Amino acid sequence: MWIFFAVGSAFFAGVTAVLAKCGIRTTDSTVATAIRTIVVLIFAWIMVLVTGSQSQLGGLDGTTVLFLILSGLATGASWLCYFRALQIGDINKVVPIDKSSTVLTILLAFLLLGEPIGLFQGVGVALIGAGTFLMIEPKRSGKAAAPQGRGWMLYAFGSAVFASLTAILGKIGIQGVDSNLGTAIRTGVVLVMAWAMVLVTGKAGEVRRVPGRELAFICLSGLATGASWLCYYRALQDGLASVVVPIDKLSILVTIAFSYLAFHERLTRKASWGLALIVAGTLAMLL
Repeated sequence: MWIFFAVGSAFFAGVTAVLAKCGIRTTDSTVATAIRTIVVLIFAWIMVLVTGSQSQLGGLDGTTVLFLILSGLATGASWLCYFRALQIGDINKVVPIDKSSTVLTILLAFLLLGEPIGLFQGVGVALIGAGTFLMIEPKRSGKAAAPQGRGWMLYAFGSAVFASLTAILGKIGIQGVDSNLGTAIRTGVVLVMAWAMVLVTGKAGEVRRVPGRELAFICLSGLATGASWLCYYRALQDGLASVVVPIDKLSILVTIAFSYLAFHERLTRKASWGLALIVAGTLAMLL
């Protein structure tokens, strides 16, 4: 059953990316993230109340709370690095690096959780790594692109590292708590980080200037994010992190498909080969 939750996580995560893109045409991405997190938090706590898992609040031990908070902090740090990388780098190079967190998660799951790495998983790691390398390719245009420094790459790798830590810390943190409650708690931590970023960067005034249409897409992306997280942490609770995470990363297929339909975006031949290798590597891990 946890496989279906992992697939659901990938689908909703892919839809989230497209909805979010529709919501940040003119809205600052940091502001949009903060607003979206409110929706995710509300959605998460509704699920807590529906399932009745709020009764577990009084029985949470310090270790569980600590790891849920650390998981939330890692998520917030990953988002900060990711959006900074997108701001100063090329999106079709940043996103594949961010998705390479799959490889890091598998290695950390082996080192920290003792989850085995078999032959097929080893092959999968190699294919995902190669595919990520092929997808790190800027879009070609008639005009020469402005030179870029290496700062965006550091932020992109930072995003991947913190995303992998999120999965491992989240796996540890939900061992003794319902996945819905765990998701709600860690989302609260992310919300604090997101709004702290808005205040620190002096963008609080922009919240009132968000266009209604974009606000609707931001809220829809929040609902999709909430659904993705609930599926993701339910899958992590019952399944292997080294399998759940790769399936979740197949959200890139959903994103590319919807991006083609909604924005007519196409992959280059090299990037298409890279995507094929990533998918092949992910499927190899499931054998």
